Amino acid sequence: MNTPVIGVLALQGDVREHLIALAAADAVARPVRRPEELAEVDALVLPGGESTTISKLAVLFGVMEPLRARVRAGMPVYGTCAGMIMLADKILDPRSGQETIGGIDMIVRRNAFGRQNESFEAAIDVRGVAGDPVEGVFIRAPWVESVGADTEVLAEHGGHIVAVRQGNALATSFHPELTGDHRVHALFVDMVRADTGSESL
Repeated sequence: MNTPVIGVLALQGDVREHLIALAAADAVARPVRRPEELAEVDALVLPGGESTTISKLAVLFGVMEPLRARVRAGMPVYGTCAGMIMLADKILDPRSGQETIGGIDMIVRRNAFGRQNESFEAAIDVRGVAGDPVEGVFIRAPWVESVGADTEVLAEHGGHIVAVRQGNALATSFHPELTGDHRVHALFVDMVRADTGSESL
């Protein structure tokens, strides 16, 4: 079984935690800030943080357009919290100048679950993740208002969509990288292996 190389967009947010979770899920994990680093990975994780700041820094570092091109070409990508917002084709309430990468046919509402002091944890049943529910950490988390026909809903909480997949793009409202449970990252690593043809036989 070959080991996929997965980058974590390292402009802002909980980059270190994703690097640790990916390594625990048997991937080679690297920080990515610039186009030449993006070109060297099989897939990319978009971490939590502040989606407006991440989008502006992605433009500043010259990585936004190469990233859009890779996602359009089918590169596997996984976004958590702010990363989910970055993967949305449309934001319901964007801030001025906010851009997204796109890739998932969904409309996302920013900070839908409340402010920082309203952060919470909840047990989430995620389709494709075997065993007990995933412990979801929600920090100023978005939710998905609606999805297109090609977008699969993987999980809901309180009647709101909190995990989706469309093709090679995966997104969660919550932060599995903060819990020590690496099953969602393992799901993504399996997606990358299938895409690169390096899945175990």
